[in-house]
Parts: sequence; structure tokens; C-alpha cells
Amino acid sequence: MTNLPIKAKAAVLEKLGQPLQIKTIDIPDLARGQVLIKVYFSGVCRSQVMEVKGGRGQDLWLPHLLGHEGSGEVLDIGEGVTKVQPGDKVIIGWIKSSGLDAAGAKYRCGELVINSGKVTTFSNYTIVSENRIVKKPENLPMDVAVLFGCALPTGCGMVINDLNPNPEMSVMVLGLGGIGLSALMVLKALGSKKIIVVDISEDKLLLAKKIGATHVINPTCENIGKMISTLTNGGVDVCIESGGSVESIELGFSLIRKGGGRLLFASHPPEGQMIRIAPHELISGKQIAGSWGGNSMPDRDIPRIYEILKQSDISLDCLITKRYPLEQINEAIDDLETGNVFRPLIVMRHA
Repeated sequence: MTNLPIKAKAAVLEKLGQPLQIKTIDIPDLARGQVLIKVYFSGVCRSQVMEVKGGRGQDLWLPHLLGHEGSGEVLDIGEGVTKVQPGDKVIIGWIKSSGLDAAGAKYRCGELVINSGKVTTFSNYTIVSENRIVKKPENLPMDVAVLFGCALPTGCGMVINDLNPNPEMSVMVLGLGGIGLSALMVLKALGSKKIIVVDISEDKLLLAKKIGATHVINPTCENIGKMISTLTNGGVDVCIESGGSVESIELGFSLIRKGGGRLLFASHPPEGQMIRIAPHELISGKQIAGSWGGNSMPDRDIPRIYEILKQSDISLDCLITKRYPLEQINEAIDDLETGNVFRPLIVMRHA
């Protein structure tokens, strides 16, 4: 393909605990299984907040690129790629799908070598492994498509793949970030009759009511244990935890019922922190399990989730509350960390 870009503008993590640096990087030739994508939009996830702040522990790959959810257009493909062709509009995500599993690209900025993984999205052009992209559903807007790279397959996947709820289950969603709100949306779309949501943000609780939560609780204002006892018969049937802390996982476990109550979580608290659970709670029949990306298979589940939500009256636009240019990505990361936004959207510019 002619007129391919030879440089990209990227946000680079050089030192843990320091802001990302905006740099112009050289785009290398494609290796087998790699796909060159013109990125239109990128999301920012709490995983990136943790990486930047050093919450994942030692980082052996510095300096490197970040970002694992985005949308864009295929510009070129490497040897062996058959899943997409130049011109295809795609969703970029971290969860493995079909296709070749290619190595991460290495970029250059002068003499500096900049690493990347199999998927990165904090740049206006990116090289991604074939098995980290899925063709975008035809009528899905490019900005909203970003949510299908992480938040929706994880949050919705926890419900449709790990939980498979029936409408009579009492379900609590603990933490209303992108994953929690995604779980709430699909629970509502599937007809759950009792959906209890818990968060410390009144704005998020108000949004949850609009989406379809039947009960909302702010634990800073109410006795959450007493509220759950009032609303349920000894605890909720299921808790979907997405608060992202050891404390919120432990809280969720305390609020599920004995004799079969289940806690599912997909959050990753800082490295080294441990969950404390009384053994008697486990032998009383409570269950706890982690979920890796909602057990989603993107090729199967992205179209499936899109159809489920499209048939409901829920608008996905409500998850995208603020847009930022790439040059303001550190502001977006800070806003996500402080809870000022649900899912920051980075809007890419191209020469």
C-alpha cells in the first residue's frame, strides 16, 4: 500500500510514577502477524493508571507504549494475516481473539528504542497483533466502539459468560467504573428484576438509576450491611465487584448470601496486596472467583454484546463523559484515577 505513514505521535512511559511523554516515533516494517492501524480513538482503563503509577510492580520494558482499547482503520498487514484487509474498520482490545499471535513492535525515537506489547493504543498509528483486533460491527460508531475493547467484553462478559443470570437473581454491582456500568447495562437488557448498585459517587448512582438499577446505595451515607439485609434474604445471590481494591472485594464477599452466594471480580488491586477471607464463610457455601476479561471470546462476544444492547433502550454514549487530545492524556489518566470521568476517550489527530 502506498503513502503509508512512517512516523507516529505517541504517549510513552519512560519512568514509573512520572507523566507520559509525548514523542514522535518511527514506525518499523511489519513482521509476520502484525497489523498497522490508524487509530481514531483510544480509551483509558484503570490498568493504565496502575502501570503509570507503578502499581503493577517492577517494569522491565521501559520505555514503552501503553493502551489496550481503541478503534481504527487497517492500513497495512504483515505476512500471514488473513483476518483483515486494508480499509477494514476494527476494534482493538487486549483479550485474545482468533488470528496470529505476533510479537510486540519496537519503535525508535532517535537512538531510543521504545517497546510495545501485542496491543497498544496511546498513539495515532499503532502496530497490533492480528489476534488483538476484531472487525467493527457495521453500524457501531467509531467512538463508542472503543468500549468494546475492554469495558464491555469484561463487564458484560462477566454476566453472560460467567454468571448466566436468571431474572429472579438478586445482583449487586459494586463499583461503577466502565466495567461495573457495562455489567449493569447487560443485566438490565437481560431483564434482571433486582439490580443493586453501590458506589460513593452520587453522579454515578444517578446514572445507574437512569440505566435501570432498581436500588442504589452510597456506603458513605448509608449502612450498607443493613440495606442489603433489608433488600434481600440474608445477602445478594451475586456480587459483581469492579471497585478495584482489596477492600471492595472483601466488602462484596461479606454481602453475598451463605449457601450459594457468588462473588465475581475482574479488578486487579496493586501488586502485593492480599484478600482476607474468613474460612468459615467459604465452608458456609459462599463462592468467590476471578474473571479474566469476562471469559470473553471477542470474535464471538463483541457482536453478541452489541446485539443485546442494541435491542434495549440503553445508550452507550453515557459511558463516554469527556474527550481529550493525545497531548492531554496525563489529564485523562488523573481524571480517571480521581473518579471525575467514567471512561476517558482520547481523540487522535492525523497529519
